[in-house]
Amino acid sequence: MSKSMDMIAELRQCSVEIMAHGRRTIAEEMPHAYKDVADVVEVMGGAGISRKVARFRPLGVIKG
Repeated sequence: MSKSMDMIAELRQCSVEIMAHGRRTIAEEMPHAYKDVADVVEVMGGAGISRKVARFRPLGVIKG
């Protein structure tokens, strides 16, 4: 199995479907490429930069 197919399989295990033109785009979307948003929100709130007002669950993301 190719590396890009492994990435697609890993994303599907996280309930993420991806359509991309190339491997580079897929690699940018790997879950471990992002910080945990809950951790970021806690740090920002603790630093007084922001405050929590709502929690959202994304339904989809379109990049282009």
